[in-house]
Amino acid sequence: MPAFAPEYVDLVLNDIFEDAKRLFLVQLRAIDYAHLVMLTERGIVSADAARLIRTGLDRIDEDQVRAVTYDGTYEDLFFYLEQTLIDVCGHEVAGRLHTARSRNDIDMTMYRMRLREALLETTAAVEELRGALTELAGRHIHTVYAAHTHTQPAQPSTVAHYLLAVIEQLGRDHQRLRAAYASVNRNPLGACAITGTGFPIDRERTSVLLGFDGPTGNTYGSIATVDYLLESTGALSVLLVGMGRVVQDLMLWCTAEFGYLRLSDGYVQCSSIMPQKRNPVALEHARALGSKALGQAQGVSIAVHNTPFGDIVDTEDDLQPLVATAFRDAIRAIRLVAGAMSQATFDTHRMASRAAQGGTTVTELADTLARTHELPFRVSHEVAAHFVAERRRAPALPLTEALATATTAVLGRTLPYTEAELHHLLSAEHFIEVRQTLGGPSPVRTTEALQAATALLDTDRAWTRRTSDLLRDASRSLRAAVEAL
Repeated sequence: MPAFAPEYVDLVLNDIFEDAKRLFLVQLRAIDYAHLVMLTERGIVSADAARLIRTGLDRIDEDQVRAVTYDGTYEDLFFYLEQTLIDVCGHEVAGRLHTARSRNDIDMTMYRMRLREALLETTAAVEELRGALTELAGRHIHTVYAAHTHTQPAQPSTVAHYLLAVIEQLGRDHQRLRAAYASVNRNPLGACAITGTGFPIDRERTSVLLGFDGPTGNTYGSIATVDYLLESTGALSVLLVGMGRVVQDLMLWCTAEFGYLRLSDGYVQCSSIMPQKRNPVALEHARALGSKALGQAQGVSIAVHNTPFGDIVDTEDDLQPLVATAFRDAIRAIRLVAGAMSQATFDTHRMASRAAQGGTTVTELADTLARTHELPFRVSHEVAAHFVAERRRAPALPLTEALATATTAVLGRTLPYTEAELHHLLSAEHFIEVRQTLGGPSPVRTTEALQAATALLDTDRAWTRRTSDLLRDASRSLRAAVEAL
């Protein structure tokens, strides 16, 4: 092999070697073992040669490999490990391990193995956040606050109602990540360079040994496609955008002007000059990390856009560290929000005191007039609008007088309501109680929703545990198969 130019070594190959050691050494080693078992079972490699190769593979010390400094002698980690194996058991024996495979299918296999682990770490982080929010929602089923639309106070709701909306969204994120996992967890090994091989290999066997659900299909597509990667980073992007919007709300609620949310001391920092400050930096870091991860995830799509549909480096060595970093930063952000919210508290009195301010409950006045007096809603809405205008003109005016003025202006008559009845009708608690629509904020509904959310979280946690266990079981089975050679 000709010597590589120093610039190429310094600018490309050195980083690729270091990235591969950090990200893919474990996966690459597992692929070697699984391929050896399959070749031996299919009679492509003799039992004697297989045992020699196994001994050689076992003698490779992963810690020593990680400590190796790249010197340009070998193109990448694959060739370094291949030469290490040759040094142990000779070229005649070691060379047989590369029968019926290529760096192409090896690369695509180890990328998927690494990515599926990242997806499982992400689902676990999402479950952690859902758990924190579910517990918090359970404590605030009756905590009233003014929900906003267009950044303005709109209608009373409850903290539980808001958090359940977030929890449901995170549940859908979990489903998207699981769907991505199903696409990722297919084994390209055996596709070789791009057309497969004439050797009688067993792709199903290596799939089982490596914990895949099965092999990929078309051998060309096994090497060429990146949709599995785009689906994964796409699901991650949706998750990050949704979480980022929630974090923005939480940070607003932490401001002195709102004063709704208080993070525990462990998640805030003081100013170096202003001793009164309680800066909610944990949420700021979560927002920054999430934005960074989102940019990285979107960068994956940009990097592969308009590249040839085939084997191309754009989808490989230079891209994979970006994928790994995107998931790492995303997981950090998700877990940081989970930790902060697990110890956060709400100022329930402050939230309740603001819930009915500014006419946020007046929709219920219009609804009540339409239900009770059989008025067209547009007419009752006009009455309510006149009522709001009258209250703004004369805030101290009794509710009954304001309503009488409004109904006279619109209907030409008054309606029989007492002051106490109107106070109850316009209270935030009444507003919330009567909204028993499926998915609404009534405590009856949020209690049901919370029970459903808890059950779904249990189911999703079980999936992550079960799927992780399957990978661990596959690793143990691979080791047993290797030892049985």
